[in-house]
Amino acid sequence: MAYKTSPRTGKKRTKQQQAMYRRRRIVFGIATVLVLSFIVFCLYSLTQGVVAVNREIHHADVYATSRKEVPSPTQQQKSSVPDCDASNVALSLTPAASSFGVGGTMDFTASVKYNGSGKAGCLIDVSQAGMVLTIKSGKDVVWKSNVCPVDTDYRLIAKGDEVKQTITWPGVRSGSECADAADLPNVDRGVYSAQLSVKGHAKTKSEPVGITVE
Repeated sequence: MAYKTSPRTGKKRTKQQQAMYRRRRIVFGIATVLVLSFIVFCLYSLTQGVVAVNREIHHADVYATSRKEVPSPTQQQKSSVPDCDASNVALSLTPAASSFGVGGTMDFTASVKYNGSGKAGCLIDVSQAGMVLTIKSGKDVVWKSNVCPVDTDYRLIAKGDEVKQTITWPGVRSGSECADAADLPNVDRGVYSAQLSVKGHAKTKSEPVGITVE
């Protein structure tokens, strides 16, 4: 039978004792590894928890700061560039001819020219909804270019700028609601006046021009 001397007692160990000690060392080693793993896991979990809490606190601080920096709709400042009005623009209206026949159409050249003194210029919607052509017979409003909705077309104009566009009167009488020109009645023979104006600025308008429908 093989023996091994114990380093502590100096006594010889049998194979069974040697195997038992090996098993004890293995069990002790596994237990040690498990305990160390548990400690590492606890430390990792604690660290992740602290990081998560800090992240939430940081997020809340950032959100609160951003809420302070973004003004509410009622607090938003208006653009420093003014709207175009009679103080800084001049409107003119030129018909393609002085007359046309019943059932015909008339083209007008609508012009807005900057004549203000401000360096920033001014903003104006040059669409047919912003620069409105109005046709009248005496005081009776016969037709307006902004009855039907159109896309806005804002322009920044300054010293030396002039914007022109063509607006066509289809020679019909329009109502208060949008309708196809083909479904509207032609105007009668007579003399009509045409005038260009800026929506929202009653005093910003061109000189009226006379048109004869024959």
